[in-house]
Parts: sequence; structure tokens; C-alpha cells
Amino acid sequence: MTSLHALSPKAVSAPGKVFLAGGYLVLDRKYTALVFGLDARIHVCIEPIRTNSGVTLSEIIVRSPQFKEATWEYGYRLTEHDGGIGVTQLRASHDLPLTRNPFIETTLTYALTYISSNLPHHLIRPSSISIVASSSYYSNRGTAPSPTSKFQAFNIPLHSAHKTGLGSSAALVTSFTAALLTYYLPKEVFDLENEESLRILHNLSQASHCAAQGKVGSGFDIASAVYGSCLYRRFSPSVLSSAPDPGSPAFATELKSLVEDASRWDTQIQKSAIRMPQGLRLLMCDVDCGSETPGMVKKVLAWREENPETAEAIWDELQAGNEALAAELTRLATADVQNGDVAEKYARLREIVKANRSLIRKMSVESGVPIEPPQQTALLDACSGVPGVIGGVVPGAGGYDAIVVLIEDKESVINGLKKLLAGWKVDSSADDGVKIGKVGVLGVREEMVGVRVQDPADYKEWIDV
Repeated sequence: MTSLHALSPKAVSAPGKVFLAGGYLVLDRKYTALVFGLDARIHVCIEPIRTNSGVTLSEIIVRSPQFKEATWEYGYRLTEHDGGIGVTQLRASHDLPLTRNPFIETTLTYALTYISSNLPHHLIRPSSISIVASSSYYSNRGTAPSPTSKFQAFNIPLHSAHKTGLGSSAALVTSFTAALLTYYLPKEVFDLENEESLRILHNLSQASHCAAQGKVGSGFDIASAVYGSCLYRRFSPSVLSSAPDPGSPAFATELKSLVEDASRWDTQIQKSAIRMPQGLRLLMCDVDCGSETPGMVKKVLAWREENPETAEAIWDELQAGNEALAAELTRLATADVQNGDVAEKYARLREIVKANRSLIRKMSVESGVPIEPPQQTALLDACSGVPGVIGGVVPGAGGYDAIVVLIEDKESVINGLKKLLAGWKVDSSADDGVKIGKVGVLGVREEMVGVRVQDPADYKEWIDV
């Protein structure tokens, strides 16, 4: 076997997400979700492993240099009966425990299998991969290794990091997959500037992410990682639920067909359906608490099944409200409404957000699930009272995670929110006994662009550590 083309360092990044509207609804293809990408990105840089002349390795080393002991080494080989590329984790050091990372291992298996299917009879060369993330993905305090560094080092193991819920696993799977395909495949086969390649990346990342999670999710987070902000309608679960397991006979052929056959995917991703008006922006506030999303989703779905008429009525109203929100944002972004009274200009937008929140609270009460619990209601109401704040929601599945607010893009508005949050306290006598801790402003905003190519030189200080 021979290598097809000279391999040079490549780097790719993908954005996180905030689920502004359509939580729970996105699980049903009847409804859509309004998802904004965020400028918090996960970056992946890949380069050749240098070996002595005559030495051949089948090894890929993955590092997350911002964290302690975050190195994973993998061996890989072509399996029998068209089973694809088998990936086996190696022990990086006798002194370190063998800690698995299912998202990296699964993504590597799927991406290398797809690459091998496109380049039969060609050798997949060993490589070294570095992953670095924007600090906004974590609540932990970090330190920048240099005054010019865009990233922070966290003096803790990765499993000890507290995530802020910005969609790190989807951004990781997407950027990791994109980096591997960009690195190993010739540009005429895969190019991130090409719409067909983005579709391939989306489908392969969805397959990898669902496999790593052990279930078929709605896929909105992968869609926003690939395409950026969009209006999203999920794919039918059957698209992936019947996919064979890695290593099983014909896995490689089936994966290639699944990824490339557009007729098998019924997802709808509309980038043109959502815009952010000039003069407005999203701002996220990190709440030191958190909730267990899978458990909440199961309870809401159980409630919907037991109360179909009530649930359907609420979901239909929410869908109408979500569509109205997308339409009003787009109208403000495209119409000549930049002048005039600010309160009057955003009055319709404010009412839509307020009405949607009312429906979400109704669903909370009916289902008994804290989608917008009283503690978050108090916080959102207080934030909405700050001059320049249009309104806000508990995004996605809700609960006690970060909130997102839509504000006028002015420093005075951000300062007003910071002043409010600096002394924020919630009455701890709530019926559920949950007490919100410190609330702070996250340094993120909306990002319309999805996955993109980066300059490998930007990560030199992290690759060399």
C-alpha cells in the first residue's frame, strides 16, 4: 500500500451552540428548532508523526494540552469482511491509567473507515492531533500561557472540568471529523469550501455522535456545528437506528452509502431562515448549578405520551411562536428599521419572547419538569428589566443551566447585566430545594458561520508543550 498525497498540517474549528427556541419540539419532525452557533469554538490541529527512516507506525496520538493527563494513543488496522478500520486504544504510559474518551475513539473509527473506503489500497499514515477549546466551554478558571494566547490552560484532568453546556461534544466530533477528512483526503475529494463536502461532514458527524452517545439524538447540535446558525428540522431516527456496528460485516460499505446517499436523509437545515439584526446580539449567563438533560427529556416525553391533546396544543403554540421569532429577527435584519424609537422597534420581538416563555412555563407546570423553574424565572425577569435587554430564555431542554438573553449590542447593556448579576441572589426556599449559585456573564455571542479551516500556525504554542 502507498500513500496518495503529501500530508501537511491542517487545522479546523467548529462552533458551540445555543438552542434559542424549539427545545423538546426538535425531537419530533413535525416541528423545527431555532439554533444559533456561538463564537466559542473547538479547534483541532492535525500533523504527521515524524518517524525514523524505515520505521512504519499505525498509530494516532490525540492530545488535549489544556488539561492534565489528557493524551490518548490509538492503533488502527483494516478489519476483515469489510468491517472498516478497527481502532484500539494503547497505553500512553505505564504510569497513567487507561482512560477512554468515547467521542474521540468513535469519531476516529468512523472517520478512518470513511477515509479508507474512499482511498482503497492506500496507507493511512500516522498522525498527531491536538484539541484546544475556547475557555467559555468550562466554568473552571484557567490561565493563559502567554499574553497573546487565545486559549487557557486548566491545571486539572479533563474529567474534572465543569462544562457550561455550549455543545462541546458536537463541536468536538464535527471539528475532529473535519480535520481528519481535510488532512487525509485530497482536496478534489473533500473540501470544506464545497457544499457537497459539508453535507458529507454533517452526515458522518451525525453518525459518529449518535454512536458515541449510544442513542440517536435530534442532531441539532451537529447541524449548527457544521452550518452555524440555522432553522433545523431533525432527520428520522430510522436513518441511523439501523446502521451496523463498527467491525461488523459490510460496515465500511454501508457507512459510505449512508453518508453519501442524500435520499436517505430527510433533515432540513435552513440558514437563510435566520438572521441576527444589526445592533442586537445574544449573551449567555452561566448559572452555577446545572441539570440532567436526559432525565428531563424522558419525563417530558412520558408526559406528552400520557397527555397527547394538552401537549400537542402547547407544542403547536410554541412552534408558531418559534416561527414568529425567526421571522421577526429576519425582518429586523432585512427591513429598513434601523432608525426610530428603540422601544417601538423591538416591541414585537419583546412580546414574542415573553409569550414563548409563558408557554414554556405552562409546559413546566403541566409536565412537572423544571424547564423554566421559579429560580430561573426570577433571574430572567430581573435581566429583562435591565435597559437594553429584549428578553431571554432558558435554552434547550431548560433546567438550571445557563440562560441566554437577547440584548442591544452596547457595552452599557452588558455592564448593566454584570452589575445586576454581581449581587444576584435567589430565595433558597423554593419548593424543589435547588439553590442557584454564582451567576456570571459568559464571553460568547452568536456566530453565523459553522465549521471552518484555520491556520495550523495559530496552535504552535499548544502543540509544542
